Amino acid sequence: MPKKKRIPKFRDEDEEKAFWADHDSAEYVNWKEAENVVLPNLKPSTKTISIRLPESLLEALKLIANKRDVPYQSLLKIFLAERIKEEMRTQ
Repeated sequence: MPKKKRIPKFRDEDEEKAFWADHDSAEYVNWKEAENVVLPNLKPSTKTISIRLPESLLEALKLIANKRDVPYQSLLKIFLAERIKEEMRTQ
């Protein structure tokens, strides 16, 4: 088996992304020897968006969130994730 290339050090994530966009990882990693890992504390990247909601819907969301003692934005993410999961199952 030919020797694998050495993975360079990267200054930041953007530089690493650019590198892997133009290089084949098989030249650097023996995927047959790779092991699965679990990253339980990995948080997904988030993106801030702006969304317009009817005031009554927002107030209802805040009321439910208050009853559950969670921030309303967190509750909205939970509701969206549940609905998206449901929609994906039916397709």
